[in-house]
Amino acid sequence: MQPQPADPTAGFVNRRKFLLSTGCGFATLPLVHLLQRDGLLASGPANANPPGAVNANPLAPRPPHHRPRAKSVIFLFMFGGPSGIDLFDPKPTLERWHGRPMDHIDPADHLHNTPPVVMRSPFRFSRHGQSGLEISECFPELARCADDLCVIRSMHAENNNHRPAIFQLNTGSVLAGRPSMGAWVSYGLGSENENLPAFVVLLDRLGAPFGGALNWSSGFMPAAYQGTTLRTIGEPIADLSPPAGLRPEQQRARLDLLAALNERHRQANPAESGLAARIASYELAYRMQSHAPEAVDLNREPAPIRQLYGLDNPVTEPFGRQCLLARRLVERGVRFVQLYSGGGNANGTTGWDAHANLRENHTVMCNRVDRPIAGLLTDLKSRGLLDETLVVWGGEFGRLPVVQGGQGRDHNPHGFTMWLAGGGVKGGTVYGATDEFGYRIAENPVSIPDLHATMLYLLGLDHTRLTYRFMGRDFRLTDVSGEVIEPILV
Repeated sequence: MQPQPADPTAGFVNRRKFLLSTGCGFATLPLVHLLQRDGLLASGPANANPPGAVNANPLAPRPPHHRPRAKSVIFLFMFGGPSGIDLFDPKPTLERWHGRPMDHIDPADHLHNTPPVVMRSPFRFSRHGQSGLEISECFPELARCADDLCVIRSMHAENNNHRPAIFQLNTGSVLAGRPSMGAWVSYGLGSENENLPAFVVLLDRLGAPFGGALNWSSGFMPAAYQGTTLRTIGEPIADLSPPAGLRPEQQRARLDLLAALNERHRQANPAESGLAARIASYELAYRMQSHAPEAVDLNREPAPIRQLYGLDNPVTEPFGRQCLLARRLVERGVRFVQLYSGGGNANGTTGWDAHANLRENHTVMCNRVDRPIAGLLTDLKSRGLLDETLVVWGGEFGRLPVVQGGQGRDHNPHGFTMWLAGGGVKGGTVYGATDEFGYRIAENPVSIPDLHATMLYLLGLDHTRLTYRFMGRDFRLTDVSGEVIEPILV
């Protein structure tokens, strides 16, 4: 009998173990034992329907807490802060007070120290649909979908600076580093398509919003739950295609070897929950090489559909591609798709941050998204998908009723507007109200945690039970607050 060759890796000490033993010494061993015994060493799931064992597929479909109204979410993020009082929340008082000082405004809210003088809206409002929903002239195409919209006029946030406000809307916290909405949904429900990510992000052609990838991060969760950015033109993901000359069987062999090495390491380190996510991500990337190009190939769509989304117009074509791709993705079982309008520098016409000239800024931005969004709602409805797809529109905050920079408005987190459509919400309705100036909330305040709780509820998830244990604490998207907005539900 021939002697078996010795394992060349036998007796090797990896970097983590070396640093643990040399940097912390034997004094850490009792602590490690106690933490592992109490389940505090690993960041494992603590919700009522946990993703399962460490070596399970982290994106495997999982049952909801209750019967869902929606299967997926399309979040239309208007980066920069669109002005609700100029788009969906008309204020006749601004017309009467135009040019007069608004003495009761808090100086801390007016960032640039200009006199708080009231500015009327440069846009006209009119009623639309059987519901008579009031919508600005900036959205003539979207106005045709008025009876599908549930407009919330009483949103409020905790910060009037872009970066923390964007973080809060995306992750529930004004601080960076928490898991994003899409990550929580992926963690709670998994994916219905094993060949595409559960959470997809479609950026504006001008770039990412402030904070970049932190806005679609998985935070302290395994990386499998983070958002995947897809391109709407060309290769969907950078470096997705295999190197030239690499045969499929060679690539498969490499992945099998990598999976075997990772699995051996996982068995030796059972507390490291991220290893399962790493293995699953390699396999997902491999499958996406065949399936992602088909999903983003908008040329497969007939000409009338492409025109519906505005792909025949250079102004609407970029965001139209995002909206059409979003529909194709939710059709294929993607749970959460987030689209950004505006990117890079939030000033001027690159975002909705209308400090200097609101009329010009909002005219440009609305022209870019009006037809694509209306096309998305119309297309989803015609295919029977709107009832099971929750569409959310809004930005990180709104704008003040006073003038800035001659014809602009400053940030206002105290009372702003968002709208929802489909997915179990009442269309053609308005919930909440701001005061006569559109400055602060007058009726039925809705916080960001309230919005998140409602979105999760429509997907079949109880926000108080969807938790993740990290550093000895059960975290959740809504932190320690949040109530489902019952009156807006069907």
